[in-house]
Amino acid sequence: MGESITEATIINWLKNVGDTVDAEETILEVATDKVDSEVPSPVSGVITEIRFGKNDVVKVGEVLALIKFDGATTVVDKSKNQPATEISQPTTNDRRPTTDDRRPKSNPDAFLSPLIISIAQKENLSIEEVQSIPGSGTDGRIQKSDVFNYLKNRKYSIQSQPTTADRQLPTAYEQLGYSAPKVVKRENDRTIEMDRMRQMIAGHMVYSKQTSPHVTSYIEVDVTNLVEWRNKNKDAFQNKHNEKLTFTPIFVDAVAKGIQDFPLINVSVDGRNIIAHQDINIGMATALPSGNLIVPVVKNANEKNLAELAKTVNHLADSSRNNKLKPEEIQGSTFTISNVGTFGSLMGTPIINQPEVAILAFGIIKKRPEVITTDKGDEIAIRSMMYLSLSFDHRVVDGFLGGSFLRKVGDYLEQFDYNTTI
Repeated sequence: MGESITEATIINWLKNVGDTVDAEETILEVATDKVDSEVPSPVSGVITEIRFGKNDVVKVGEVLALIKFDGATTVVDKSKNQPATEISQPTTNDRRPTTDDRRPKSNPDAFLSPLIISIAQKENLSIEEVQSIPGSGTDGRIQKSDVFNYLKNRKYSIQSQPTTADRQLPTAYEQLGYSAPKVVKRENDRTIEMDRMRQMIAGHMVYSKQTSPHVTSYIEVDVTNLVEWRNKNKDAFQNKHNEKLTFTPIFVDAVAKGIQDFPLINVSVDGRNIIAHQDINIGMATALPSGNLIVPVVKNANEKNLAELAKTVNHLADSSRNNKLKPEEIQGSTFTISNVGTFGSLMGTPIINQPEVAILAFGIIKKRPEVITTDKGDEIAIRSMMYLSLSFDHRVVDGFLGGSFLRKVGDYLEQFDYNTTI
């Protein structure tokens, strides 16, 4: 499913146990990081077992189902565009592992994040049971993948010990000794259940705020020359390249140039290591008609000219709105931008798109009187102004790096060459 994908949610099975399937025939649909994908059968045969059901979260590499076939079958490995190796009959070793009969002891000091608490409440797990799960995170911290693995391999029944119906899991407030505020539902209120995408967004946002100490810096830039150039050339650009010229590809270009000047803003944190990315892949936060958010990715943005960037940006935006994005089109971002000015916002404090370390928001472009310096001295003129706000992970990005990068992006926008050809 791509190197950045570690798990997927099963949306729907299109085949049942006992059905005959052909190689490359779609047998189920899954969702990975907000994009729905079809999973084809690798062979022709009869489905003998389905191991996971609808809405189950499954790690990449897990066996989803078993397909019985006669002899060996040649499978096409699309990633290498050549026949892959033979697939043998499934054996008993393929069976999913089970947990040991002995239950691990509960650790009363185990920290439970709001995301873990939410998952546990949904799965009706007790406090003791959640705190007994071995954590794979830093300092043994329990992660959501640990909980899902535990649920998958769980051997004893839920009723064997008190559940959250009897004893509620503590919230983040309560773990610090405070009483969590309660929601008061009034007579005219209505309950709206989060859809799957909104739940995933909520989980990502909570995880990001808990993982990265966010700091946000702001600058104001004068984009008068840029606005005038775009207004002057947008019709000719569309006639020549058959693409609309929005501000987004220009923003992407400025960010890509800024990253080349300050490459340490284009990194990720892996434990105590910093992973410096060589590719500059710019994610662009895009609002969907449903109100949800998705982040398609402009790959190798620094290698594209303005026409290529416009084509890529327009394709990704259109595919986002029409739910036609491919999984690879939302994977691999190393830095993200968000154009909050689209909604009329003056500025924003964006949340970092993990595992990146920074995100840049572009505010609305507004005309207003500004004091400018000319050959005649200081004068008041009508200028097109815009705020940029950079949220960065203070674990690895200090104020100097964050501020210098932000100022450099602003410089590229302010110093846009008015004579640039299309």
